[in-house]
Amino acid sequence: MKKLRNILDRIMRVVIATILLAITLLTVWQVVTRYFLGHPSTWSEEVAAYLFVWVTVLGAAYVFGLRDHMNIPILSERVNPQVQRILAVISEIITLIFALTVMIYGGVKITDLTMGQMASSIPVAMGYFYSAIPISGVFIAVYNVLNLYDLFTSNTIEEEVK
Repeated sequence: MKKLRNILDRIMRVVIATILLAITLLTVWQVVTRYFLGHPSTWSEEVAAYLFVWVTVLGAAYVFGLRDHMNIPILSERVNPQVQRILAVISEIITLIFALTVMIYGGVKITDLTMGQMASSIPVAMGYFYSAIPISGVFIAVYNVLNLYDLFTSNTIEEEVK
């Protein structure tokens, strides 16, 4: 499972870095065409905005997989390690349900619904941009399963966090 997590992390880092590079290049292109060429690019701003959505939801999935997401441990710090493990399992299950229903199921529905709509300045169906939601949901669900595996196979609550 550790190997799968490492492969997934590597894939996420490469994809996210590539999208960030594309956003940077598109933004530079937009500035060059607007201020130096006097004729702003009509498509680069829109593509950069859609790529920003992709990098945001994929970045959220990656951060979730690293367990670096925002955490308010008010309750969990006040209970013993056994209860901490139970709370962690409950949290993972709730997140898994959310990923499966809202992000994957709902994301597929909205992606299908928007496949008939075209982006305003480029000839690409909006569904491709919306597909970031179910794809990110799949990554979150896989990370959830890995996290649950770690929770059930580790000896201490501190060990499963690492």
